[in-house]
Amino acid sequence: MESTNGYLLKVEDLKTYFPIRKGLLRRTVGYVRAVDGVSFDVRRGRTLGLVGESGCGKTTVARTIVRLIPATAGRVSFEKTDILRADKKQMRNIRSNISLIFQDPFGSLNPRMTVGNIVGEPLKVHKRITGTELMGRVGDILSRVGLSRDHINRYPHEFSGGQRQRIGIARALILEPKLVVCDEPVSALDVSIQSQILNLLKDLQGEFELTYLFIAHDLAVVEFSCDAVAVMYLGKIVERAPADELYRNPLHPYTIALMSAIPRVDPSQRRARAVLGGEVPSASNPPKGCRFHTRCPLAEGECFEQTPPLEEKDGGKGHFVACWKR
Repeated sequence: MESTNGYLLKVEDLKTYFPIRKGLLRRTVGYVRAVDGVSFDVRRGRTLGLVGESGCGKTTVARTIVRLIPATAGRVSFEKTDILRADKKQMRNIRSNISLIFQDPFGSLNPRMTVGNIVGEPLKVHKRITGTELMGRVGDILSRVGLSRDHINRYPHEFSGGQRQRIGIARALILEPKLVVCDEPVSALDVSIQSQILNLLKDLQGEFELTYLFIAHDLAVVEFSCDAVAVMYLGKIVERAPADELYRNPLHPYTIALMSAIPRVDPSQRRARAVLGGEVPSASNPPKGCRFHTRCPLAEGECFEQTPPLEEKDGGKGHFVACWKR
């Protein structure tokens, strides 16, 4: 089934609020606005990077998209189906086409299950195949992620962090999904192992014709992996553009600060370090106007009073920015 709008995934004005309850009767006295009006789309066969500081709402977006967390409002279209309003039968089909790779390669694997059972479990849940045929499929996918068929009967504690993440990748791909949500898949790994996993993900994308939503806080990793990038700050997207355009010409002050922190080996590519003052405001009580104005060196006038819309800037190159000064 092909998407009518050219995108595999389209997120529109997504909001995810968590109630704050107090008192003996646990009355709701406010909300943590973890995701507050996020919109983006992911083209088939491409990779969108969702980046920002810890706590900005990246992982909440991913978990809301797959309905691990209930959405407060918005629309998430996967092909022709609105995930947030799908019934049980529709969700079963969607979940066989969307997989997740988790950040923690240690906590995401059941220590009491063998590798064969961990990787093969999605096939059992969706009643695809069983018995020797199932283990044959597991052996095939383990080989494709750089492991051995002999690992089927081993347990997670017998593997290194990089090998465990390969097991997690094999589990995510066993159902041959169309979309893979990668939630900081290399942040818990050594730098030497990160490059191996990133190259593996790229190779698998070409082999299986995968589409990735790649969540990260490391912009150097995103630069290598992604075709387009959306930058989040305090529950909102502040800038979105094709990756080469964003890295060549960042416009939002927050994006510029993130870019300046990327280590560069070549001195000619280094940017002057932009140091941000202050702390990230609370998502339960976000500042009025632009949410970044409490830390922004350019903030003045309307920045304190009105929220800037995410608008296309800089000559219509698909470069969107939410900033009154750009």
